[in-house]
Amino acid sequence: MAGRQLANKWLKTEALLSDARIQGHIPQTRMFSAPQLKKMLHRYGMVVIKPVRGGGGYGVIKVTYRRGRYSFTNLAQERSFSSFSAMFGALSRVMVKRPYLIQQGIHLARIAGRPVDYRVKVAKTERGWEYRAMVGRLARPGLFVTNLCKGGTQLSAKEALVRSVPASSVKSQKKRMQSLTQNCISILERRFPGIGELGFDYGIDREGRIWIFEVNTRPQ
Repeated sequence: MAGRQLANKWLKTEALLSDARIQGHIPQTRMFSAPQLKKMLHRYGMVVIKPVRGGGGYGVIKVTYRRGRYSFTNLAQERSFSSFSAMFGALSRVMVKRPYLIQQGIHLARIAGRPVDYRVKVAKTERGWEYRAMVGRLARPGLFVTNLCKGGTQLSAKEALVRSVPASSVKSQKKRMQSLTQNCISILERRFPGIGELGFDYGIDREGRIWIFEVNTRPQ
């Protein structure tokens, strides 16, 4: 069942932020503007800019502020600047004219130095919501996005967890992602009746905290 589709990442983020059980798992997210970008960079040191609509890692840019220097990474190309205004000018030239979000950057657990995250797919059937897939996605060397269409490698969720988190937490982390998924399904189904498929993008940071990066209604 394909069901209702909802491309706007901001609307889905807002819905999830309304629930106290989920709030702490969502990176700080704001609509893109120069003042917000500067504020979040100075607070977090790293942020990710992504189009409000779209997927596959297209248009996603990492921006960092460290030791007085600003830089951004677009695919594998990194550019560095001595001032925010110079960086913002160059950034504006590579961004397409469409709405973007700024999301707090998360330092993901890694495998052989490459970031790894997780995709959980669920679909609604006559018997209720069922799991379709739970996989790890390992970024291509040199990239920060893990999308398979950008050269990422798909792993089983178990393999990705075994290789990136302490052995004692593998089972509990998998259960926590499943529990978060169930809670998110109930929130999103109430807010957006008619949805039939969902794809959750999760990350686990170096301290073991699980983050929800986004939810897709047309998971690939």
